[in-house]
Amino acid sequence: MLANERALQQTLHSLYSEHHGWLFAWLRRKLGCPHAAADLMQDTFTRILVSRDALLTMREPRAYLTTTAKHLLLNQARRRVIEETYLAGVIAMGEAYAPSAEQVAAAVEALEHISHMLQGLAHKPREAFLMRYLDGLSHAEIAAELQVSTRMVQKYLVSVLVHCHAVLGESA
Repeated sequence: MLANERALQQTLHSLYSEHHGWLFAWLRRKLGCPHAAADLMQDTFTRILVSRDALLTMREPRAYLTTTAKHLLLNQARRRVIEETYLAGVIAMGEAYAPSAEQVAAAVEALEHISHMLQGLAHKPREAFLMRYLDGLSHAEIAAELQVSTRMVQKYLVSVLVHCHAVLGESA
């Protein structure tokens, strides 16, 4: 085992043993459920383990743990909203359309990925993208809805696609 790898393991072990009790208590107060707190605590330490470089440069462990846990809480809340919205749409379609649990999970995952990619965009470009690719509206219909020209709709769509391409490049 390399010295650097050993140092990372030792740092993670120290971080966990010194702060897991505190983080669990903080999350339990925040969430009101010991099981949800334990799950999120595990996710927090897993996230930190994945970002190994942060372990060696971390100066304020509790602040780092808190920030990581808050980001995970926001991600969970965002996913819950996406899932509830999707399921409400499925219910509105009636009994004739009954997706399987796997189809629901895949759709929610895809919608969550789209949501992540569209973060940081201005309102009108994001709306133009959703109207075009989710609602299937034409450029003219989008222009009328957003009260802009069809040329502006084209610019919005190009800017969103460029943004999404950049986001994909960052995650690769």
